[in-house]
Amino acid sequence: MHPTIRRTLCGAVTAACAAAALLTAGPGAAAATAAEGPPPAPATARVKVEIPGPEHGTDAGSGYTRVPLSGQAKSAARLSEAERAADGDVTKMIDNGSTADRLDVVVIGDGYTAAELDRFHADARQKWAEVAAVEPYTTYQNLFNVWTVDAVSNDSGVTGDPDRGAVRDTALGSYFWCEDIERLLCVDQPKVDAYVAKAPAADLVIVLANSAKYGGAGYNEPSATLGYEGISTASAGNAKSGQVAIHETGHSLGKLADEYFYPGVPDYEKYTGPEPAESNSSTLTADRMARERTKWYRWLGEESPDGGVVGAYEGGGYYVTGLYRPTDNSIMRVLGKPFSLPGTEAMIAGFARHATFVTPLTPTDRTLRPWHTAKASVPRLADAYGRQPEVRWYLDGRELKRFRGRTEVRVAELWLLDLRTHKLTVTAEDRTTAVRDPLIARTLRTSAAWSVRL
Repeated sequence: MHPTIRRTLCGAVTAACAAAALLTAGPGAAAATAAEGPPPAPATARVKVEIPGPEHGTDAGSGYTRVPLSGQAKSAARLSEAERAADGDVTKMIDNGSTADRLDVVVIGDGYTAAELDRFHADARQKWAEVAAVEPYTTYQNLFNVWTVDAVSNDSGVTGDPDRGAVRDTALGSYFWCEDIERLLCVDQPKVDAYVAKAPAADLVIVLANSAKYGGAGYNEPSATLGYEGISTASAGNAKSGQVAIHETGHSLGKLADEYFYPGVPDYEKYTGPEPAESNSSTLTADRMARERTKWYRWLGEESPDGGVVGAYEGGGYYVTGLYRPTDNSIMRVLGKPFSLPGTEAMIAGFARHATFVTPLTPTDRTLRPWHTAKASVPRLADAYGRQPEVRWYLDGRELKRFRGRTEVRVAELWLLDLRTHKLTVTAEDRTTAVRDPLIARTLRTSAAWSVRL
């Protein structure tokens, strides 16, 4: 999700940042250097992942490292005939419409035996409830479909839990102690993709490990073959791991930068590079941002749900100085916090890339006559103040105000007076105050149209 690969952390660090240095040392650092040369052979291919922050710390993450694409690349033992029959089953856990018009989340479990699949489904419902409890997911939850894919493992639990010596034979090869970092929970990505491919569509993937141990990872590089924005791994039985997954969607869906930083780490004391592409990171002070009318200038001075007011707080993107973030402690810096106002806007923009506000229920590929009815589906918002998308109807571009708010109109109600073919259009628009950027606001308006005549 980031336009450049940040340099590997190196050198001595202070006690408070000792964990951060560990994350990017050793094999991960070597892989980052190798990535600048010829592409590695498939057997040694590595991918960039975000490391979650320490369980008892405040940082949401601990930077990035590169891990083996295929994890520990161990071959799974054979499944029995009964286990094979259950393996790969797909269930639409939450159904809010067609995959073409909704953001499709695929949840896959690892370390669940055939006898434990009911527990996986319960864990998936619980973990999605944790996500849906955080704004703006709460308001826009009806824009999502959630699919579960059953992955049957031979062993219960995952490798590295409860300790480094524990080895489990699982469908997705999940393991703690990835790159020698206990809380980094990695997977065999090709195996994950094989299960993702079984779902009808995938915009976002969550892998739930059958574990209560704290950990997770953010695979935030979009899939060129399956189309999903990223993979978040999390422990099903650990509440803080759920917060890690939500933070990772800030990268994959919201295209947001990390807002934490590393005091005392060489090369990360001051940022001197170009203006970052991410909407929540800038080299500009609040005054200069306002003058240049860029980044989050529309939100400056507003009270933010994560506490305090929107401004330009120095420190972010791993650097202590030279980069500014919108608020002091959003979820992009501290787990358990809400998204900031600019972060919320970015997440809504991410939702709108995959979901629409109008789905035609009446086919649009034929001409409707007076005995037909044009029908459309408009998702309801779970807005605390009752706000809903504004629905309007137009005939040849002129609004039919008497039909405002309706989701179906009979052609006979149009009072057509000639034999010409006319165009009937319905639009639904979310006019939320959580979006101030007009470019994003335009993505919150969807239309469907039919040809109609006497």
